[in-house]
Amino acid sequence: MFKQLWATKHPHAAHEDANGLSLRRHLGPWGLTALGIGAVIGGGIFVITGQAAANHAGPAIMLSFVLAAICCAFCALAYAEFASMVPVSGSAYTYTYATFGELSAWFIGWMLVLEYGVSASAVAVSWTGYFLSLLSQFDIHLPASLVSAPLDAQLRPTGAIANLPAAGLVLLLTWLCYVGISKSSAMNMAMVVLKTGLIILVIVVGWKYVDTSNWTPFIPANEGPGKYGMEGVLRGAAMVFFAYIGFEAVSVAAQESKNPQRDMPFGMMVSLVICTVLYIAMAAVMTGLVPYPLLGTDEPVVTAVAAHPQLGWLRWVVEVGALIGLSSVVLVMIIGQPRIFMIMGRDGLLPPVFTKIHPKYRTPHINTVITGIGIALLAALFPLDILGELTSMGTLIAFAAVCAGVLILRR
Repeated sequence: MFKQLWATKHPHAAHEDANGLSLRRHLGPWGLTALGIGAVIGGGIFVITGQAAANHAGPAIMLSFVLAAICCAFCALAYAEFASMVPVSGSAYTYTYATFGELSAWFIGWMLVLEYGVSASAVAVSWTGYFLSLLSQFDIHLPASLVSAPLDAQLRPTGAIANLPAAGLVLLLTWLCYVGISKSSAMNMAMVVLKTGLIILVIVVGWKYVDTSNWTPFIPANEGPGKYGMEGVLRGAAMVFFAYIGFEAVSVAAQESKNPQRDMPFGMMVSLVICTVLYIAMAAVMTGLVPYPLLGTDEPVVTAVAAHPQLGWLRWVVEVGALIGLSSVVLVMIIGQPRIFMIMGRDGLLPPVFTKIHPKYRTPHINTVITGIGIALLAALFPLDILGELTSMGTLIAFAAVCAGVLILRR
């Protein structure tokens, strides 16, 4: 029994097991790329960029994004190598099973719950803020007790009932994932095209009003630990690293890819390149529109745009783009988590009910319902602080396992 805990599954065996599952192979290279972009572009471009610039890197936040992208590229190469050799849904869980064994795979499987499930709830909570901001433009104000968590970061009661908008978003997207990968993929593709177009619009229009003097000095003088100077640039890179979380979601859809060995590495790397270009361009525009110390707000893009009366109409574009962008992140995470449960069930690490696939929709429907309800409860009850910290922990552990596993798989 002890030996079984460390038993590994050969990549070919994992591939053969996958051939017996009946998920619909619907995704091509650009569908997978859209999954990656949908998962990555969200809170990073709408929240983290401004805070990292104001508190750590200044205008050099552009350099921070480059450094973070290089680090992510190495992780992406590890995922891409695994994805081409083990084209099976399950992401880091499956890769860990193939290299470190059953016990390690079971542990990583639950870390992926933090990366996908808890991450989706955290993004849904962020979505509520932009949703309320948009409603306020129409002079619509919801009761505070119905739009915030009943617990604070120390798990003390706040007096609120639940964050109902966040829970409602999750349940709506869960239904979309339930009825098929083709429908949810089409919706994700539409949201990715729309939010990318809106972001490009902000970049192009905002560029005309950029004041290059706001970029001087490019790397502000050091004012303390982690604030400006090269130390601040590195601290900023560590902060925006989490803006790239999501590119690995492509690997979860391996068994719904038409040609996983070819298309999954393409989807991961192309989505990472596109997101990096958009991040750097948006960072350049934001720090050029206003002095960087002013960007340390919950809505830094809105802050940058609002500083120029001629760009007042862009506020609507930013808020709608944020809602669409964050929604697509939640959608992709809800697509990913049930498929990880499905693979764990197939390997006997979860009850057999987790292997069930809907006869009509060809989706892991029971897993999708369980995942959706769980994410909705987390989004309704817990604050962003707790959810964000859990997401970061799970993601770093999963990344480390995959990078280490590549070295073992090559032997």
